[in-house]
Amino acid sequence: MRIAAATDSNSGITQEDAKKLGVHVLPMPFMIDGQMYYEGVNLTNEEFFNRMEAGADITTSQPSPGEVTDFWDRLLEEYDEIVYIPMSSGLSGSCQTAMLLAEDYQGKVHVVNNQRISVTQMQSVLDARDLVKKGYAGAKIKEILEASKFESSIYITLTTLKYLKKGGRITPAAAMLGTLLQIKPVLTIQGEKLDAFSKARTQKQAKTIMLTALKKDLETRFHDPEARSTWLEIAYTCSEEGALELKRALEESYPGAEICMAPLSLSVACHIGPGSLAVACSGRLKELE
Repeated sequence: MRIAAATDSNSGITQEDAKKLGVHVLPMPFMIDGQMYYEGVNLTNEEFFNRMEAGADITTSQPSPGEVTDFWDRLLEEYDEIVYIPMSSGLSGSCQTAMLLAEDYQGKVHVVNNQRISVTQMQSVLDARDLVKKGYAGAKIKEILEASKFESSIYITLTTLKYLKKGGRITPAAAMLGTLLQIKPVLTIQGEKLDAFSKARTQKQAKTIMLTALKKDLETRFHDPEARSTWLEIAYTCSEEGALELKRALEESYPGAEICMAPLSLSVACHIGPGSLAVACSGRLKELE
């Protein structure tokens, strides 16, 4: 069976990288000042953040049903089946929409609802690709990925509360108070949704909180304190220098561990703004060891 590993650009995989990695990416749509753009097609990261900082009205959207089915139809001209990994169903309705659309494909499209986003979603796509190479069928790959859906963890720190306020995720009063007190929130994604985790007064303190939380997860949840069987990941928006600093800290704490570093997907960046940093981890699949 020829099986395609596919995802959406919430994974942070660019169209260019998808070709190199041997996977396929559906670009996410954005409405900017009333005009539709598609991530990685006619909207670059640089342009997105320039427009954001200029005060443009930016809203995220899920692809239309036609865009999803057109994407699948093109792949099925070359492949027998598709394993499609959209962003977490807890963060968007696009997963549920895809699952409904897949019902019309007579088992040729397997939509994976494994609660991933950004770099953890990217790792799932790479895992799907590698499971295909190992000879697993599409339905079995879906089963494996969904069985391990909670074996990932993300911690994110922000430099501004402006975009959380703009998206209605915190009240204007809370945003004003947080700004006055110079609070750097630390958020977390554990499966389905984005939640508050902790607060810091400085970026350095926020990084310490994230690294401490990651260390605890590795020890208590993943039972892998040296990260020998866990992927370590870093994501960022407009802060590659800060991301490299985080990477050096992880390399020092977990020598020999493999560390992936990539820009945060624009769908996440839209709600948290530039200058954000995230650390994450994903359990390695025993089927690929």
